[in-house]
Amino acid sequence: MRAIDFFCGAGGLTRGLLDAGISVVAGIDSDERCRRTYEVNNEGAQFVKKDIREVTLAELKRLADVESFGEVLFAGCAPCSPFSQKRTAPEPSNDLTLLMEFGKIVARAKPGYVLIENVPGMASVPGYSTFRRFVRLLENNGYKNRIIREVLDAKRYGIPQTRRRLVLIATRRGTPSLPKPRYGTNGRPFRTVRQTIARFPVLRAGYEHTTIKNHVASVVTPINVERLIATPEDGGDRRDWPRRLRLACHARGYEGHTDAYGRMWWDAPAPTLTGRCHSISNGRYAHPAQRRGISLREAAALQTFRDSYEFFGPHNHIALQIGNAVPVRLGKELGKHILRLEKLQNQQKRRRRDRKKANGSSKA
Repeated sequence: MRAIDFFCGAGGLTRGLLDAGISVVAGIDSDERCRRTYEVNNEGAQFVKKDIREVTLAELKRLADVESFGEVLFAGCAPCSPFSQKRTAPEPSNDLTLLMEFGKIVARAKPGYVLIENVPGMASVPGYSTFRRFVRLLENNGYKNRIIREVLDAKRYGIPQTRRRLVLIATRRGTPSLPKPRYGTNGRPFRTVRQTIARFPVLRAGYEHTTIKNHVASVVTPINVERLIATPEDGGDRRDWPRRLRLACHARGYEGHTDAYGRMWWDAPAPTLTGRCHSISNGRYAHPAQRRGISLREAAALQTFRDSYEFFGPHNHIALQIGNAVPVRLGKELGKHILRLEKLQNQQKRRRRDRKKANGSSKA
């Protein structure tokens, strides 16, 4: 099976699909800064810098080397900021239209499979929302009663991170399903921060390791060093600070946002990583024991990128590449499941053909 990865970013989903055995022919994204990371780590997949509004069917056919898309997977993980609970901007985002633009391409191309992954908030927007219009567009173009969607938690699929995501699979034939979780309740124990990043060498804030790619930690100001010293190892947070270290916005007993400046727990999955996962002020992103935030390499590991997967660009953009990515292992699980669905459909098609042939022979 071939695939095209729309909104590919640094290639987390592409890498996962490749690892599953799907041939990803191209990743399409409007952010040129992702090109080097994407192409260096995903041999055979071409990075196409393009706004989705400018993509043509002729170009997609050329990339996939097909006349029709009946056996092609279109993956479209549109930017999630418009639907994120962390979004604070009052004005509508232009990104809201990107999911519908992807839907229009699907409606014209009619690929065999469609996959999207996004934050759960996408489906909870009230009224005739972008997501509901997207689903209706699929239903009106050959995918009716062949769509499944559910909120999955990445930690239940072997990712060392609590990361709830809405996943949708649509197919033009057969009945779609989603992979069953194998970790957690009645399954294997969740993967933990300790299992994932304890192997990396000690690193000081503001320094970069000389041989381990992307093992670099952000600078921490003197006052925040004091705060980290006052934060107990293994899950401590700002509630443990003496009064003199508290932020003005946390004065007078404010109990919210306790994850900010907090340390990760060693023996639990990490919290959801975002595009600012290298900054201790933006979540529970402090190292469980060291006086720094997690390094970019550690963040990538928590997103299940291999250590050999090298990221390129300024540190702030690398953090964005990592935090915005689909965890590689989740992409692999979804890819393997889609291949199983395709195999099942082919088996059923052969059985129908054989029955038809047998019936024809008996009549003769």
